[in-house]
Amino acid sequence: MQMFLRSELHCMFIRSFFTQRGPLVLNSNLNRRQMLRCSTITTAGLMVGQPSDAVGAQGEGLQWHDVEDWGVEGKGWAADQTDKYFDRLPKRAKGVVRDAVWNLSRHSAGMLTRFRTDADQIWVDYHLTSSKLALPHMPATGVSGVDLYATDDAGQWRWLAVSRPSSQAIKTRLIGNLLPGKREYMAYLPLYNGTDHLRIGLPAGATFEAVAPRNKKPIVFYGTSITHGACASRPGMPHPAILGRRLQRPVINLGFSGNGKMEKEVGEYLCELDPCVYVIDCLPNMVGREVASRAEPLVRQLRAARPETPVLLVEDRTYANAGFVSGSHKRHSDSRGALRAAYQRLVSDGLKQIGYVRGESLLGQDRDDTTDGSHPSDLGFYRHANAMEAALKKLVS
Repeated sequence: MQMFLRSELHCMFIRSFFTQRGPLVLNSNLNRRQMLRCSTITTAGLMVGQPSDAVGAQGEGLQWHDVEDWGVEGKGWAADQTDKYFDRLPKRAKGVVRDAVWNLSRHSAGMLTRFRTDADQIWVDYHLTSSKLALPHMPATGVSGVDLYATDDAGQWRWLAVSRPSSQAIKTRLIGNLLPGKREYMAYLPLYNGTDHLRIGLPAGATFEAVAPRNKKPIVFYGTSITHGACASRPGMPHPAILGRRLQRPVINLGFSGNGKMEKEVGEYLCELDPCVYVIDCLPNMVGREVASRAEPLVRQLRAARPETPVLLVEDRTYANAGFVSGSHKRHSDSRGALRAAYQRLVSDGLKQIGYVRGESLLGQDRDDTTDGSHPSDLGFYRHANAMEAALKKLVS
């Protein structure tokens, strides 16, 4: 196989090429430095490319495009407000939210970038902030991978490839032998690791068009390790990502593993965002008394800042082994009872556009859709998305 690939590369023709750069629409998340950098890739016109050698095994002969030049979706604050570009909370949140929340906010969960190209192969070059590439119950492809999707002839997003990290520094070909044609691509960033930088590599003769983050109001998810992405096999498989594709909306993922606790300090930063809907999905990290004291104040905090923004409250999924383990049913009934009571008070007080998703709908009755009885597998996330989709469509229509 290696000999075949080498001979195939050696037989590639050296050709001249033309590249046309179209206009790129900037959004408010691009800072001054990005705007200056973007200006170098958005000038309309034709450029005569130089003949390029075949792409080597280490990526020789590629043209690299820095994602920071055109931006990512899933980033709630501008680059000059975050400590690192791919952080999920602004730098002023440090010391305001608990340390555990702050540390988890350095993960790039939910972020994605889009571009168009006619390239026959696509590479990535990125560096992770942690050497912990995988978890005992979650593979490196989900924890630390870059997950690539492409549009098909009908304009639907289809999975294409995912990186397989074996070190913090990754430079690899995601996919090769692509059929001819110009397509739009979408690359999801790592879920449970931080990202220092990310570049997209294309053969020197390929066209490249950056696709700026959409200006649509995003769906904001605030939740637990499940919202964060555990235990998806790939970054495109957690339910926030699935729902983003289905509803054609940007998504901001503020899932904090083990630390989604409806805290007012986190609520302060949720209020700074301007989403089409807030999804509050924290019950897996909370017991009944915590839900009773925090759920209603959080919703009222959000409504005080965003009076017209819908809120979707989500119960906890049922543990897969709840029928065999003592205490599980009480945990579910206590937290769900407290959330339902808060919901009923809010509705009785006249608050509109408050949705509700029951926990029994999130996973299947077969109980074969988790990795460890708690965190969904890819099947479990698919079912989570199914359970939430109708409620979200009703709230954002």
